[in-house]
Amino acid sequence: MIIDNQEYLVKGLNYTIRSAVKADAKSLSGVRLQVDGETEHMDRVPGEAFIDEAGFETIIERDTNHPRNICLVAEADGRIIGYSRCEGHDLQRFKHKVEFGVGVLKQYWGFGVGKNLLQASISWADANGITKIILSGVLETNEKAIRLYQSLGFEVEGILKKDRILSDGKYYSTYMMARYTD
Repeated sequence: MIIDNQEYLVKGLNYTIRSAVKADAKSLSGVRLQVDGETEHMDRVPGEAFIDEAGFETIIERDTNHPRNICLVAEADGRIIGYSRCEGHDLQRFKHKVEFGVGVLKQYWGFGVGKNLLQASISWADANGITKIILSGVLETNEKAIRLYQSLGFEVEGILKKDRILSDGKYYSTYMMARYTD
């Protein structure tokens, strides 16, 4: 689906949140790869589950045409600095929910990019009759993200113990979080 562009000015940074278009595919591929290398909060290490330009073109086209999918980008100075995606289901019993994911380049942390991408997704979901947004696998040590999600109405649904092994060789649990509306 498509949303109207949303403009932000946070701590001197002007950026836009908008629906992704096919022309964004190459940049999205690079940004996703870079984000994966900048934090261990993501599911992947750099290069794993790599999506190339053609792959992102397919995702963007599908999300643009699917009533329960949306792919958003945050753009500053003509450059993509973050992205988010909600993916829904076609099965009748699951049409009420979507899974959400987000990534922001590290140099743009602290400017509300992730929060504003999530808020745009929540607004889109609320306007389209989606009553549950799921965050899968929020790393237990990502306290800042957990606080953000909780401030926007998400709650912990469960804990997956020893769900990930990080670069220190230790196991970490992840939280399954969700936001509900009636």
